[in-house]
Amino acid sequence: MFSKILIANRGEIACRIIKTARRMDIKSVAVYSEADATALHVEIADERVLIGPPPSGQSYLLADKIVEACQRTGAEAVHPGYGFLSERGAFCEALKAAGVVFIGPDPHAMAAMGDKIESKKLAAAAGVSTVPGYLGVIADDEEAVKIAREVGYPVMIKASAGGGGKGMRVAYNDSQVRDGFRSATNEARSSFADDRVFIEKFIEQPRHIEIQVMADGHGNCVYLGERECSIQRRHQKVIEEAPSPFIDAKTRKAMGEQAVALAKAVGYKSAGTVEFIVDANRRFYFLEMNTRLQVEHPVTELVTGLDLVELMIKVAAGEKLPFTQDDVQLRGWAVEARIYAEDPLRNFLPSIGRITRYRPPIEDQHTRVDTGVYEGGEISMYYDPMIAKLCSRGPDRATAIDHMRHALDAFQIRGVGHNISFLAAVMNKQRFLDGNLTTNFIAEEFPEGFQGVMPDEDTLDRLKAVVAFVHNRIAERNRTISGQMPGYQPRPQNFWMVRFGGINTPVFVGDNAGAIEVRVGGQVYALATAWTIRDTLWTGTVDGRMMGVQIDVLADGYRLYHAGADLKLQVMTPRSAELADLMPVRQVPDMSKFLLSPMPGLLVGLAVETGQEVKAGQELCAVEAMKMENILRAEQDGKIGKIHVERGASLAVDQIILEFD
Repeated sequence: MFSKILIANRGEIACRIIKTARRMDIKSVAVYSEADATALHVEIADERVLIGPPPSGQSYLLADKIVEACQRTGAEAVHPGYGFLSERGAFCEALKAAGVVFIGPDPHAMAAMGDKIESKKLAAAAGVSTVPGYLGVIADDEEAVKIAREVGYPVMIKASAGGGGKGMRVAYNDSQVRDGFRSATNEARSSFADDRVFIEKFIEQPRHIEIQVMADGHGNCVYLGERECSIQRRHQKVIEEAPSPFIDAKTRKAMGEQAVALAKAVGYKSAGTVEFIVDANRRFYFLEMNTRLQVEHPVTELVTGLDLVELMIKVAAGEKLPFTQDDVQLRGWAVEARIYAEDPLRNFLPSIGRITRYRPPIEDQHTRVDTGVYEGGEISMYYDPMIAKLCSRGPDRATAIDHMRHALDAFQIRGVGHNISFLAAVMNKQRFLDGNLTTNFIAEEFPEGFQGVMPDEDTLDRLKAVVAFVHNRIAERNRTISGQMPGYQPRPQNFWMVRFGGINTPVFVGDNAGAIEVRVGGQVYALATAWTIRDTLWTGTVDGRMMGVQIDVLADGYRLYHAGADLKLQVMTPRSAELADLMPVRQVPDMSKFLLSPMPGLLVGLAVETGQEVKAGQELCAVEAMKMENILRAEQDGKIGKIHVERGASLAVDQIILEFD
């Protein structure tokens, strides 16, 4: 067994690998860029090596820097995590030449499966079902249109070397093929230094289901069940679970056996994932094989009881798998939600900045948190915006989802935008609870985009009861503060007006020997809680219903977060509420004549000039953020009055790009 390994990655996956290495009594080496000098994975590793400037192309993607770090620290093996160099055969060869073991598959298997075009040909040869399409290299957008017509709309345009949702576009007509071909090739070139794309039939109402395989160097290969990964946004997985609520034992066995057959056909060794697209009749088709550890691997670990990172390390050290296919048992259910630094109300655009509060839910037998950040840390514009992976487990799907809901309510993040409210909204959708999932779920359930969550009337009244109780406790504490001027101390008060949306609701807070009763309008709620004034998370029961409510104290009220809802409420005396009703409403300035940058990023394209007439839907510019290219279009016909920035400029969120006459 190795005595020291280097993790050629960053963020939560680097931290997760370090934890397993520590449990195996293996020393860990972290590599980091200048932007990650104070990152969590750097802090918890046994050793650390600076490898370059912030851009990944000048640090984490430089194989020679990783090899040099291994030689300097004496690391005997490298775990690549996912992304970066994890699927680069040349990196494996460079490590091998330096006498360092790569914790992953051999280069020949990586090369065979790493190219989406070649992998589909190999899969077909191995008897694996594949999606109809054109696997040749496409020269330009006109050839792409011709091929798309032959395959039949809708089609999927995919980068051959792609992954993580980058370099992928769905097209329903010729115009979308032309736009999609250009954007996909640009993203592929930027992210993978390989601009080849291919086209295949896009299967409507599909599910994305993948099989986890594990193989050693002694000819043993097993599958570890499936993961349901259909909840996606921009082809990026958002929520995963194991097992799938759709797959039966017969289909699981067939998919698993095909996945194993493909792995054996290329002499695969280590952990890998074979991804399938599954239609409504449980017909499945090979998509690709990821020759690395997957982001969503924790749900497989939770239902199998296996540590995939530990198995990868042992296999790389030459050990045999300690179990056979018959030994693999799936127990219970697990759900994973990816917590990203992004603004769901702005079409999920990335958010960067410093995390001023980071308090994840307590980890226990029901909850697991894989993270690479900490309170006071920073989300950089240079890397993936993932904050954490929140996982829940239960004996069945309903229980696992229930644990996830409570965990999301308890997850406190401030300083950057995040998608917890959106994740909570998904968890409460009846369609999700029913397991009726497809890759179109988000587009169909949120056709106008995510507009936030408004609780039902009963939940809103319960939240009013909670905030009134909190305010009452704070008011009682304030009355006892020493040094107050005589005659000016706050008077005892139990009757309040809770103001929300311009409407005042009378609330009376009664506390009789520890029995808390709050009357909201004509409804009385019994509260039970151990909350104290120092807590930013209120947990307890309201009329027997368990609730977790995050409460931020504002200068003029409270901000509450619960079940995806983000609400601002005010608690005031009846007289103050009367006066508040007389206050003028502040008018929002009209910014309709300006095109504002919806995200921090780089202006990589400017398609118009001053004085130009534009039509609704016409491209205005392209902004790149975290290696995703976003095209901004005119919402209506107009004329360009003034352009405020030049191509190549770094943009802040809401910065003016141009204005219309």
